Amino acid sequence: MRSKAKTVAFGLLTAVAAAVCVRLGIWQLDRLNQRRAQNAIVSVRGAEQPLSLAMLQGQDTSITHWRRVRVEGVADYSRELVHATRTQNGSPGVHLLTPVRPIDGSWGDTAIVILRGYLYSADGRTVDLDKAREQDTLRMEALLISFPPPRPGQATMQSSPRAMRLLDRDTIGTLVGRPVAPFMLLALGDTIMQDISRPTRVPPPPVTDGPHLSYALQWFSFATVFVLGYVFFARTRRR
Repeated sequence: MRSKAKTVAFGLLTAVAAAVCVRLGIWQLDRLNQRRAQNAIVSVRGAEQPLSLAMLQGQDTSITHWRRVRVEGVADYSRELVHATRTQNGSPGVHLLTPVRPIDGSWGDTAIVILRGYLYSADGRTVDLDKAREQDTLRMEALLISFPPPRPGQATMQSSPRAMRLLDRDTIGTLVGRPVAPFMLLALGDTIMQDISRPTRVPPPPVTDGPHLSYALQWFSFATVFVLGYVFFARTRRR
């Protein structure tokens, strides 16, 4: 009887473990479907004609997200910030956050923040911003991206007051000294580093399935192993 009770208990534990693995596999498949749906949106919007900065006024950012934008604006390098502890191709660095005022004056006193590129930094926060400047008037294509959801914690780094730990729109507006548009722009261009003192464009998010399918198959494999292992155990006990 005790042997049978152990077999039943082990079977229950196996069923629970297998069910958890199957549920995790289904969750990964759900994430795969969500990613494919987002990839479809990114592909469609990326193929549409670029918008002007003026056309972004009053637009719902959920609709304009991932749209290409034509940028013509005066860069305020004196108010430039960096997003600290970034990496690109395995190298530590920062992302340059440059406030821009559109030439056509369509946004008034509101600054539009452009993620202008990646810059190498050994400590992930300190760079020579003067050497990283481009033209006073920036003319480029960019990709419209959203600010990340608010997160707890201090947005700036105490050791570097113009280095951001978190991309918080309100904090950026305070440091820039004027209102900030409810979106950012990711500058498009050459993503291959030629000079560590000059900014390199940050590549857009890849339109791929990611690891979700392989993760799902792994979880389903674990569930199969649990079930087959129990079957082998139960047969051995009966013998």
